[in-house]
Amino acid sequence: MKRFMGGAAAIAVGVMLAGCSVTKHGPVATAPAPASAGAWHSLFDGKDLSQWRGYHNEDMSGWTVDNGVMVKTKPTADIITRDKYANFELELDWKISKGGNSGIFYRATEEYDHVYWSGPEFQLLDDANAPDGKLRITAAGSDYALYPSPAGIVKPAGEWNTTRIVVDGNHVEHWLNGRKVVDYELNSPDWVTRVANSKFHAWPNYGKAATGYIGIQGDHPGQLSLRNIRIRELP
Repeated sequence: MKRFMGGAAAIAVGVMLAGCSVTKHGPVATAPAPASAGAWHSLFDGKDLSQWRGYHNEDMSGWTVDNGVMVKTKPTADIITRDKYANFELELDWKISKGGNSGIFYRATEEYDHVYWSGPEFQLLDDANAPDGKLRITAAGSDYALYPSPAGIVKPAGEWNTTRIVVDGNHVEHWLNGRKVVDYELNSPDWVTRVANSKFHAWPNYGKAATGYIGIQGDHPGQLSLRNIRIRELP
């Protein structure tokens, strides 16, 4: 996501957030399966986009299916799932073109003009060439503008990455290519402070929905490809 504070403000927040519990290299691990998780449910069967729609509308123009892969080649509409999810585990593969920028939103609502005003974001980015890659709190795998991700885990532009997002009550985990890169608690004092010091303070209900849509950002530069999108609900 490019919509971010600039200059001294960005540097100040970057320094403030440098104390995130995730280290530079991050733990290497195979993601454990949550206890009592439900069955996996596909959000894209490689044939059609019927489980998705445009944000605030039905517009899916700009999103296509190419050889079993969901693709957008240029800035287009943000999209969301038709169903809402509260506690879940989401997995998908993605690759992005040189300089590309996108994101996955979770527990998003349609109360605001833009999806990113309500739902936290797992950043999808070509760290090496996109402007947001200069700061870890806006780089690939980060909880955009709130919790930084470690460097050196995202693969180069044009290569497939694997993302896993776990949302269980207030607990959130971001996994990238088999490593946990972000781990935080929604509505904790730390989270509240970070939101208050970010641009998201302008939207009072940011990140507060107990259930919401999964969203994919389409209105930023670069070709984005997605496959193997699946979700399972947690109790």
